[in-house]
Amino acid sequence: MIVRPSRRARRLALGALLVALGACTAPRPGPNMNEIFAGSVMREGNAYIVAVGDRVNRAANVPMALGFSDSLRQARLLGGDTIRTGDTVSVTVYENVPEGLLTSVDTRGAQLTELQVDDQGYIYVPFAGRVRAAGQSPEALRSAISEQLDQQTPDPQVYVSRTGGDGATVSVVGRVGAQGVYPIERPNRRLTAMLATAGGVSIETQTAVVSVARGSVTDRIWLEDLFEYPQLDIAMRGGDRIFVEADQRRFTVLGATGEQALVTFDQRQLTAIEALAQVGGLDATRADPTGVFVFRDEPVEVARNVLGQPNLQTDTRIVYVLDLTAPNGMFMARDFQIRDGDTIYVTEASSVAWNRQIATLSGTLSATGTAVTTYNRASSGG
Repeated sequence: MIVRPSRRARRLALGALLVALGACTAPRPGPNMNEIFAGSVMREGNAYIVAVGDRVNRAANVPMALGFSDSLRQARLLGGDTIRTGDTVSVTVYENVPEGLLTSVDTRGAQLTELQVDDQGYIYVPFAGRVRAAGQSPEALRSAISEQLDQQTPDPQVYVSRTGGDGATVSVVGRVGAQGVYPIERPNRRLTAMLATAGGVSIETQTAVVSVARGSVTDRIWLEDLFEYPQLDIAMRGGDRIFVEADQRRFTVLGATGEQALVTFDQRQLTAIEALAQVGGLDATRADPTGVFVFRDEPVEVARNVLGQPNLQTDTRIVYVLDLTAPNGMFMARDFQIRDGDTIYVTEASSVAWNRQIATLSGTLSATGTAVTTYNRASSGG
């Protein structure tokens, strides 16, 4: 005897099938093109969707600007024999009388050694008092001491030499051959010479960034620019702090590409084509070359030019669209420059999404059919 499932059982099986079909959403790596466009300010979102062309490239390709401010560039070169705060000097005094202020019959010359220039720039010489030393050459300091001693002893002869430069030092840290604290001397009074004193740069020059901190001012430059533009080879000052590091800019690549990764810049300027090449390019079996997107938060100054809206007041989210199949699409992508923090996303081709959906649906139908068959067998007692 054949036992057929009851009407209630058939309803339950049909309901299970409908629930399975309704929940049948194939997994995917991210949004499709329609969902990205839905985020436009013209629809449901707050981002501007901009197709990349020659005009957009000119407006958006703003290079990362680095340079020294006037406060660093206008500092004068220190004299090789200029005495500075913290330096030590040696003073020798000869007097023209048998019993002088500092000398005796047996010792005609009095030598005062290791006189350190204090925080206010002075040294103390007996009978001459406090004498301004910082900013003076040894010859100028000799004249000043002679003038003040001349009021106490007739025609004193004074000799001054700078014996130490601990007060005029620069610290060099980061990616250099030998990190350390170095005195400013005649051979290394400029930035390039100070870097050479520290053993040079130990990373690729094209991605090396040099920071100089002086007081409350900290500026950065590309190492390559330091050699290309001589005016950037600034004079060193006591207390300067030099830091050498590799370029820290990064961008993210997601979607239908050879690899999904967070990538560090390996050159100063990087185009969209070069960025995709670094992760293996587009996945030939999945990618839609008409849907290459670059997500970016644009500064207001750049956004005004890109969007042609001079009254824009805030930084703006912009999604740049690159169609590699367009007549000039490859040229546009080759000219479009990637910036720090960009997210590059490549959508999947619609056929790939459809095939995945069908495969998922087929699997669901197969599983549901198996469940119904099992139920029928159980109901028939087979």
